[in-house]
Amino acid sequence: MKMQAKSLRQYAAFLMVRAVFLFTSFILLLITGFLLLKGAKVLSFDFIFKMPENSMTAGGIFPAILGTFYLVVMSIIFSAIPGIACAIYLNEYGPKGWISTMIRTSINNLSGVPSIVFGLFGLAVFVKKLGFGVSILSGSLTLSIVILPVIISSTREALMAIPQSMREASMALGATKWETVWNIILPQATPSILTAIIIGIGRAAGETAPILFTAAVFYSKELPRSIFSEVMALPYHIYALVTEGTAPQSQIPIAYGASIVLLFLVIIISLSAIYIRQKHRSAYAKIGH
Repeated sequence: MKMQAKSLRQYAAFLMVRAVFLFTSFILLLITGFLLLKGAKVLSFDFIFKMPENSMTAGGIFPAILGTFYLVVMSIIFSAIPGIACAIYLNEYGPKGWISTMIRTSINNLSGVPSIVFGLFGLAVFVKKLGFGVSILSGSLTLSIVILPVIISSTREALMAIPQSMREASMALGATKWETVWNIILPQATPSILTAIIIGIGRAAGETAPILFTAAVFYSKELPRSIFSEVMALPYHIYALVTEGTAPQSQIPIAYGASIVLLFLVIIISLSAIYIRQKHRSAYAKIGH
């Protein structure tokens, strides 16, 4: 009787998980289908690779795609190394006590700060105080702060997953603490660290508020020439077309088309993260056998 009740609970739990998965998939398909219905008619090769024309009522979104690429790449450059270094310190070198707990709590709290707050911080510090102005540099620095907690937390979890016996075996053979971290721990954790970075890329690509005051412009007649140039970006481009456009009958379909491009960009990044995580798990499964 007990075994039957346990099996029934297990079946109910699996059924609930399947239901949640199907519901989530349905919502994703619904959103994708809605966007395709509204914006598919503007999708074309020219839409992807041409400049905007006629006050953004025609043409393409290439400057916005390029600007998003610049912002994402530079934000990862600014956040990846500090984030990984912070995670290594907290997990491998940091004191185990209330100080470490306070730092971890602060990092977790930073993850919950609304994006608009980061945007205002970037405006006050990078745009005004440091004098970078509204530019790729200011926007990417602001985005790097947004994704930094994600990279730190995910990297630390990856390091914690490495068995302590590997550290002990390495140091028993005469390796120093740093040699152990560099040659043993980091290579084992690399797939999960890459997954964290890719998730950070996905978040940076879709953020609007942090670049609202720091990097993005509604329209630019030329491509950015340096890191101090203003830039168009897909999230802000969509927002601006919907809220500030003067010809909604022409600009709303363009906004939906840009949304499709951004959505598929984020989906591709997320699928890449899942693939890397799966390879990581498979590698550990082989080691276990």
